[in-house]
Amino acid sequence: MDRDWAEPLDLDAVAAHARYSRYHFVRAFKAVYGQTPGQYLSARRIERAEEMLRTANLSVTEICTLVGFSSLGTFSSRFKRQTGLSPREYRARHVGRGAALIPGCYAMLWAGGFSPAKESSGRSAERESNSEEAV
Repeated sequence: MDRDWAEPLDLDAVAAHARYSRYHFVRAFKAVYGQTPGQYLSARRIERAEEMLRTANLSVTEICTLVGFSSLGTFSSRFKRQTGLSPREYRARHVGRGAALIPGCYAMLWAGGFSPAKESSGRSAERESNSEEAV
């Protein structure tokens, strides 16, 4: 979960990897960490979002998606619950302290926000025909 924090949580797979049933895994995880796996993952995602809000020139919606939330409303409410500030308030308070903001296009590329699968097939076909002409 710490490594693949932006991916959807497959609790059955994580529990199977630990050789526990799903329900026993949740109980054992909560006994050790004091929170459920979902709560733990949400907290890690919010921590990553805090970092992006301080350092990347991305919209709150882009950050919400990059850290693994599918709902902007859920992201905003959990962010405020954990930090005491809305994402916009957090950014306003913390931007300008430290290094300059990373351009959004670079941050999206680094975070995996751009992928070949998202390109239109027309652009891919055009590129292929151009590369064949060059050969």
